[in-house]
Amino acid sequence: MSTPYEPPFTLTPRVVALVAGICEALGRLAGREGVQAPPALRRGNRLRTIQASLAIENNSLTLEQVTAVIAGKRVLGAQKEIQEVRNAFAAYEAMESWKPWAAKDFLKAHQILMTGLVDRPGRYRTGGVGIAQGEKVVHLAPPADRVTGLMNDLQGWLKRTDVHPLIASCVFHYEMEFIHPFADGNGRMGRLWQTLILSRWKPVLAYLPVESVIRDRQSEYYQALAASDKQGQSTVFIEFLLSALLQALQETAWTDQVSDQVTDQVKALLKCLDKGPLTALECLKKLGLSHRPTFRKNYLQPALQAGLVEMTLPDRPNSRFQKYRRVKGT
Repeated sequence: MSTPYEPPFTLTPRVVALVAGICEALGRLAGREGVQAPPALRRGNRLRTIQASLAIENNSLTLEQVTAVIAGKRVLGAQKEIQEVRNAFAAYEAMESWKPWAAKDFLKAHQILMTGLVDRPGRYRTGGVGIAQGEKVVHLAPPADRVTGLMNDLQGWLKRTDVHPLIASCVFHYEMEFIHPFADGNGRMGRLWQTLILSRWKPVLAYLPVESVIRDRQSEYYQALAASDKQGQSTVFIEFLLSALLQALQETAWTDQVSDQVTDQVKALLKCLDKGPLTALECLKKLGLSHRPTFRKNYLQPALQAGLVEMTLPDRPNSRFQKYRRVKGT
């Protein structure tokens, strides 16, 4: 009988410290928000997650455009990029019904994520694949005939492991990227599946936009992957992803504090939009403000990020004809 697979990694002092920091930040967040974040904040964070994860894959749509696509509005953009947004939203919305260790759910997720974008969505690759930077191949994935066995081993480990979910999610993410089981969509699948694993531990993490941090630290993300490849274990990648998770939690906590402080301002903006869309200048006049940066920082941006206000021309965010309106139901 063969020994069950155990992914190699080292529990470093930094990993332990980061896990402790994340748990502490989660405790503070739970103490302030209760069990669930408000629906508008959850939706806003999910849209930020989708926009950032796809931006890592060179999707050029802005957060406002992504929001408009999900709202069913017309957006001027490449059809492929619009399809990526719709697929990603559908995948994240379906996430709650999946088991992290189930192969059929893993393949179903890829099918939803990549329908209309690749020839064989929801099926493992049948050919060789590598990752190149310029003309240099930086990672050559295992042969296609080993993919099913390697993924079964990894999913089996995830199901039985007693490793802390924070660490297990990072290990799975790295190992999956190393196997590179699909012809395309591996990066977004890795990020989606880590979110799924974490959400089974703490449901609030289903809406943590860690992808925004990864996007901003994209070069570090790839460097950590490469360093782990070179070392033959995922430790460097675990440390990077835990630091990104902690940063995302700290930024979420900061955003919540700011939101608490500007609640009255956002309410004032929503009230002045009660009778219909207005331009930024019209909002300024109605609110009795003269400093546009203050209006954008304390009124408009928090309302947009929370999904309470939307642009009338999301495909032309800088248009002089741009107006803002309340989202229906808010």
